[in-house]
Amino acid sequence: MKRLTLLSRALTLRCPACGQARLFTGWFAMPQACPHCGMKFVREPGYYLGSIYFNYGLTAVLTMIAFFGLYFLAGVPAESMKWPLGIFCMVFPLLFFRRARALWLAFDVYWDPTSEENAGNRPAAADSAR
Repeated sequence: MKRLTLLSRALTLRCPACGQARLFTGWFAMPQACPHCGMKFVREPGYYLGSIYFNYGLTAVLTMIAFFGLYFLAGVPAESMKWPLGIFCMVFPLLFFRRARALWLAFDVYWDPTSEENAGNRPAAADSAR
């Protein structure tokens, strides 16, 4: 599967395998599997621990860009950025939580497309055509 397709499905919170079903039924709740293709969303405990890398990484990058941009380009003192950037570092990961999980799932589908969890209920002929 193409990277851009997986990325767009992850950012729109859709099933990475088929793009039809929503990944979340609530703010944090995920269905067990895709109702359209059968791909498992809820996996073993600790599976989504890797999504923390996406979440933390983007939070750190955005905070650094904001800090250095404001400090060097706009001349804002470092002391006055402490609270706004600190609050951002606490709120942004909560807002980005679902997208980080979706990116982790898409990352897994891209690197391991033939695993049992990623295959859903596709026929065996579809797997061999890849």
